[in-house]
Amino acid sequence: MDVVSFARGVPAPECLPVEAMAECARAVIERDGPTVLSYGPGGGYAPLREWIAARHGVEPARVVVTTSSLQGFGFLAEELVGAGNRVFVEAPAYDRPLKILARLRADVVAVPLDDEGLDSEILERDLREGPPPAFLYTNPTFQNPSGRTLSLERRRHLIEIAHEHDLFILEDDPYGLVRFEGEPLPTLFELGGRGDRVAYASSFSKTIAPGVRVGYLVLPRELAARVEARAVGTYISPPFLTQATVFEFLSRGLFEANVARVNGLLKLRRDAMLASLERDFPETARWSHPQGGYFLWLDLPPEIRADDLQVAAEAVGVTFVKGSDFFAGHLAGEHEARFAYSFVSPEEIAEGIARLAPLVSGAAAPAPSL
Repeated sequence: MDVVSFARGVPAPECLPVEAMAECARAVIERDGPTVLSYGPGGGYAPLREWIAARHGVEPARVVVTTSSLQGFGFLAEELVGAGNRVFVEAPAYDRPLKILARLRADVVAVPLDDEGLDSEILERDLREGPPPAFLYTNPTFQNPSGRTLSLERRRHLIEIAHEHDLFILEDDPYGLVRFEGEPLPTLFELGGRGDRVAYASSFSKTIAPGVRVGYLVLPRELAARVEARAVGTYISPPFLTQATVFEFLSRGLFEANVARVNGLLKLRRDAMLASLERDFPETARWSHPQGGYFLWLDLPPEIRADDLQVAAEAVGVTFVKGSDFFAGHLAGEHEARFAYSFVSPEEIAEGIARLAPLVSGAAAPAPSL
């Protein structure tokens, strides 16, 4: 029996620009091999750093190129968070930062989401009721795990809150360009005037390839220097070959066309999942309707526990991630789940949802296709 994985938040193989990246890697080695195959500055490959800085309207010294945006989060958290410090996160939130914050023994304060994203009114209330937090971590556009997007009104309110309460915000934006419909919203970083109140993190994992392991932070200059020093103390030198290969891809003008191609492939998958859920799942289930990204969030019928469904689903060859994995301390999400549509084909999505539907409806499961 073939397994249908709604657990893998990775791009389908056909999304990866294999031939173009091979040509770019060969070109940078042949042209600049002694540089890209050696050690170098901890802040990253200078031409890529300059490209990112120009894209975001800042000086290159504010950019630190990291081995994934998650590593950037880890460096920043290690700089800012001590044991017992409050850190605000979304609920649900990307599970990997939650693990890092748990390791640092942070006091994680979860702020709920709804269909307009982070509830800024609750955030403001919580800010008044305790010590100042080290920062707020938010993934406002096509959020992992929910697929939801913070509305423009709440984005503006969040910036107002940041100024009024001296709140530092880390905006994690790896999915922002993976848009299938609707108009792009300004980032929090842009709304905040590209100043010191909002830090910005992103990566090329979703727009080029995750295997290059190239992410970045845009930080206040002094904080960028501290993070760069931490990076040097961790790995001495970044992987310049992959960073230079990404820059070659960008400088050849391949980036925008590749993003458009990837978005077309992923839209087909998003549409297939929404159509399959609408057709096969009971009315007592509901789900988010993302305009981009990799994921949607499923609210199961009240009598269905995600733990139980996960066990039953594996028996019919379907995997997903249960909702409790995305809440600090696993204290919520008992009847919720994250479904990723990015990796599987539209046909596999339809098959997987059809296998799950009887389980969600409380009926006997059909025999899976072999």
